[in-house]
Amino acid sequence: MRLDVVSIFPEYLAPLDLSLIGKARRDDLLDLHVHDLRDVTTDRHRTVDDSPFGGGAGMVMKPEPWAAALDRVVAEGGTAEVPVPHLLVPGPGGVPFTQAMAHELAAEPWLAFACGRYEGLDERVYEHAAERMRVTVVSLGDYVLNGGEVAVLAMVEAVGRLLPGVVGNAESLVEESHEGGLLEYPVYTRPASWDDGGTVRDVPPVLLSGDHAAIAAWRHEQRVARTVARRPDLAAAAATVSGLDDLDVRVAVPADAPELLVLQRACWMQEGRISGSWHIPPLEESLEDVVHGLGEWTTWVARVPSSDGRGRLVGSVRGRVRPGDPTVWETGRLMVAADLQGRGLGRALLALAEAGAPQTVSTYWINTGRVSEGNIRRYKRAGYRQVPGEGAFPGTVDLTKRRRS
Repeated sequence: MRLDVVSIFPEYLAPLDLSLIGKARRDDLLDLHVHDLRDVTTDRHRTVDDSPFGGGAGMVMKPEPWAAALDRVVAEGGTAEVPVPHLLVPGPGGVPFTQAMAHELAAEPWLAFACGRYEGLDERVYEHAAERMRVTVVSLGDYVLNGGEVAVLAMVEAVGRLLPGVVGNAESLVEESHEGGLLEYPVYTRPASWDDGGTVRDVPPVLLSGDHAAIAAWRHEQRVARTVARRPDLAAAAATVSGLDDLDVRVAVPADAPELLVLQRACWMQEGRISGSWHIPPLEESLEDVVHGLGEWTTWVARVPSSDGRGRLVGSVRGRVRPGDPTVWETGRLMVAADLQGRGLGRALLALAEAGAPQTVSTYWINTGRVSEGNIRRYKRAGYRQVPGEGAFPGTVDLTKRRRS
């Protein structure tokens, strides 16, 4: 990924040489270029600002230097495959920067950042840029900073750490705060019992039990409880959901993969407890496996509605025509977040997947664990019949349903 940052204080971006982002630059995972806006000025004072028309306090950044700087960025970095960057301008009047947006930006090949100062950029700069590239004004929150550099540092780190190879263990990215729409669970390390000046503080016993299912359940409960306590706005959004009509449903893209992996592991932990085995493909898949699966299946995701279209992912299902047999539609990975189960979302997602089958299909097929009695009952209520014998995978059963003409 290429990143270009334009600022009147290029030294402000020096921290991007440190830690994992600095290592990513040295390993050529991030191609970062920092530009001094004053280098394109034409007067001896290197002027970049002037007083606002109509009066008022403060100064406004002039359009000529910004136009020249952005044109230079395009001229230096553009290629036949990626001729222009996606320009991001930090500002309190922009769309909120979220973890979901970070995932979307991490999938782009080239980003440019314009660090404003004073009262901001002359509005004509946005018009100039929008005629040449995609422009998004982004806000870190409902407060005002002296300039865009601090925001760019935050955004570059949030986006950069999602790139393959930047964080050593990519699996650690999927259980962080805001992944899956919930805050992160509490974490502990040695010692197991800490004498804090006479007050003994112990690690929760479940974390020392070695019971992976119990640990996963405890962590999920803690994520929900912490979200309710600290971010009731996130928790309240899910509380109103009663069906697909209340959700934002669409076909999944690679940017959805981290949240899909979180939901997948949470749902199949329940399956693992029932079957007594953790050797279940959904629990053993990596982030790369989930992305690969999006290319082989049509996957639908259901999100809690939000202003940026990236609310919490609470359900998913996938379907495809069986390879080599165009008459069979395979459905799989039907998932609903634990706190929204029992509201009919699973049934609605199953119907959605069936509706996606092409006209060549005459039979719907689905597979589940042999001891997953609850799943089997639900599929039978939806019109499926269990096929005698072993399923397509060890320890599973197949169920099929004829398509109504």
